[in-house]
Amino acid sequence: MIELDRRDFIASLGGAAAVGLMSHEARADALEDALNDQLELAQAAPGSGGGSFPTAAEVQAQIPTRSYRRGTGTSFLNTSGENVPVLPPMPARPTLFDFFDLRFSRQGNHCLQSANEAMQRGVDEEIILACLLHDTVQAIMRTDHGYWGAQLYEPYVPERTSFAIKYHQALRFYPDDEAGYVYPDMYRRIFGEDYVPAPHIRADWNMLRNHRWYDAPREVTVSDLYAFDPDAVVSMDPFVDIVGRHFRQPDEGLGNDNSPVAHMWRTIANPDAPL
Repeated sequence: MIELDRRDFIASLGGAAAVGLMSHEARADALEDALNDQLELAQAAPGSGGGSFPTAAEVQAQIPTRSYRRGTGTSFLNTSGENVPVLPPMPARPTLFDFFDLRFSRQGNHCLQSANEAMQRGVDEEIILACLLHDTVQAIMRTDHGYWGAQLYEPYVPERTSFAIKYHQALRFYPDDEAGYVYPDMYRRIFGEDYVPAPHIRADWNMLRNHRWYDAPREVTVSDLYAFDPDAVVSMDPFVDIVGRHFRQPDEGLGNDNSPVAHMWRTIANPDAPL
């Protein structure tokens, strides 16, 4: 399990005063992003147009001079302060695997580790798929990412899978000894032992406690907890058939299918679009 230096983490968020102004959910999302940053770093270790308006090529050339993606605001900020790279082009009809290869680089390995943990524990395929997908929406939105993620995938996955993605957001704040989910010590250090989750999180927790699908998001939290190993690199290969059986890939490609969430996929595909 990756450990963070508490003082460095708080300093990276602007100091104790700035952290005090953040909601608890925002702090949780910042913590998860910091863990992903450390995971990524640990694994990485082993012209002029002649006029008053720039040309398309000049605009393209400006991309690596900025530390953010123009079209997506703070969600695509490079927190290291370095300029962002030019992203490789997406295929004309992108699949989920294309997004993993070309756009989910920051979240991808953590999600693969999570899915692998679930598979090793004998979890059913609908929840293995939820583990594979649960944090990928952080490519465009970290806050309330469970709810955003469920919306992103709802047209393409079984209902129980999207349910698991949505409500892992709430269950991560509630330990379950019988299920094997221990409340992380880092949460206590960052939020305080007397932390009380926000009203919508508490309401979801109260709904979930007796829900027939409680086990679905709970399994995601269990597999999530142990999926920050800096030495583990998991291939997509074990999950290809599961995706094939349970993910409804549109023939037109994600973002081109006129679904209610097609715009979200287009945003992930082209985060440098200014409008």
